[in-house]
Amino acid sequence: MKNTLLIVLVSMLAFTACNQPKPVKTIENLKEGIIGETTASVKYEAFAEKALEEGYDTIANLFYAASKAESIHAANHRKVLEDLGEKMDDFKPEFEVKTTAENLQAAIDGESYEVSTMYAKFLEDAKTEKVDKATKSFTWASDTEKKHLEFYKEALAALNANAENTLPYEYAVCPVCGNTYEKDNMDAKCAFCQTSSDKYIMIK
Repeated sequence: MKNTLLIVLVSMLAFTACNQPKPVKTIENLKEGIIGETTASVKYEAFAEKALEEGYDTIANLFYAASKAESIHAANHRKVLEDLGEKMDDFKPEFEVKTTAENLQAAIDGESYEVSTMYAKFLEDAKTEKVDKATKSFTWASDTEKKHLEFYKEALAALNANAENTLPYEYAVCPVCGNTYEKDNMDAKCAFCQTSSDKYIMIK
């Protein structure tokens, strides 16, 4: 009797799981997020190379740190997508490289959009569709982009004031969530995911 009851319960759970609707919006958002974060990672690396060409080593390191963080966000989004049984289509990142000042402004514009519009919508959809892993991944990315936005604003202001050499030179990136720190302002544990600072990726 107990075995029969157990079989019935397992069957009911399997039936319920199979009939749960797919989180269509969140799946679309994860794919869009992967494209956006992957493109940002490649773009910021190219921006870093341009900054080096123009003699702005501190800004180059900021771009390198942000590039690493964006690649972590893309990987986190992809893992959630795969956990939902979906695959990412191939794509080619597209972007322009201009002067460092223009590249910083482009980064500011991109981060502003992600924080105010893109991730705000993604988070609303993920919470509505009850996809907890997506909510976590989107939150980590959004919170990191807020920090990148401020870093870029400070860098552009310093560049415009001919004070680029006053900017931080070393950065730390959390390998789990992408949280980005100026080296002198690191937390002992990541404020977003509690990863120990001895695991941070150092950019210097």
